Amino acid sequence: MIFRQLFEPDSSTYTYLIACPETGVTALIDPVLDSVERDLSVLQEMGLTLDFTIDTHVHADHLTGARRLRELTGCRVAYPALDELPCADIGVREGEPFLVGNIELHPLFTPGHTDHHHAYLIDNGTQQMLFSGDALLIEACGRTDFQSGDAATLYRSIHEKFFTLPDETLVYPGHDYEGRCITTIRQEKQRNPRLGNGKSLDEFVAIMQGMDLPYPRKIDFAVPGNLECGVCPENTPEAYQRPC
Repeated sequence: MIFRQLFEPDSSTYTYLIACPETGVTALIDPVLDSVERDLSVLQEMGLTLDFTIDTHVHADHLTGARRLRELTGCRVAYPALDELPCADIGVREGEPFLVGNIELHPLFTPGHTDHHHAYLIDNGTQQMLFSGDALLIEACGRTDFQSGDAATLYRSIHEKFFTLPDETLVYPGHDYEGRCITTIRQEKQRNPRLGNGKSLDEFVAIMQGMDLPYPRKIDFAVPGNLECGVCPENTPEAYQRPC
């Protein structure tokens, strides 16, 4: 499997490039509009042509690059089918492997950060690789205070879908804000301050309810824009219009 982890600094978002070496079929998980030119350059350098973009959920902290990449490359846009986005070409569902050439991505329905969030699991023949989106981060997790988020639901998603995976499963998060790139299921079960060391559901809910987090600075234009697969709405502030 061909694999690259790419980083967009303004929203601290990780985008993941996955390609099948036998067929050349290529996908980007969670592309960012601000980084479309970078992504196209990386694809060109690697001799790859983009076939799919795959989003884990409707993001609130950045505009997806899905629509722009489709316009420029002819790729197809995939979103969780539950979102029912008219702009998407493909709806992904748990229990239905998504094929990137000979690579099987297994969607995992993991609500709680948002109500339709999906993570993606790959068995590369040596280890399992979990692209956890915003559900599980490195020693953290996604917020549950907007977009139909729910702390109890997220707790169950993480425990039932993630913490049942082998301890050595590699976890690639949707974001990291401290320069970290990767974690494992074992590490999160042991060290995650919100979830680790057997934190109970009640403890987790109390932690999440007690977090005094700032209002997301891009949510008012990112959510409506991402419901259209990455359109810049009219209310996009001038400071964020460059990639538009």
